[in-house]
Amino acid sequence: QVQLVESGGGLVQPGGSLRLACVASGFDYGFYSVGWFRRTPGKEREGVACLQNAVGTANYEASVKDRFVISRDKDKDTWYLQMNNLKPEDTGAYFCASEWTTQALCGLRSSTYDYWGQGTQVTVPS
Repeated sequence: QVQLVESGGGLVQPGGSLRLACVASGFDYGFYSVGWFRRTPGKEREGVACLQNAVGTANYEASVKDRFVISRDKDKDTWYLQMNNLKPEDTGAYFCASEWTTQALCGLRSSTYDYWGQGTQVTVPS
């Protein structure tokens, strides 16, 4: 059984940084991708970033591409989302999720992800 637990959310001023963490267990490391998604006020849940574990390729949503970095610590079974230059529109609940895939590039559609964490809140006041 795959389990994902997020942490690291909080309140941060515009222009600040946060690092989210997702501790994962219970899956075959090589065949899974891990993605970060967010649900922001007034919008559908959207994919932010993902990392394909087998080949190490990452994929980013356009609005975060130059500000967020997804990474992993294999020894700790933990994936991170480093978020820099945060903006009020980044406010929302952030979730990590996993999908089984053999594709070289992971996707950002939530429908393809099987397991989800409980989420962590990020607030950037305007």
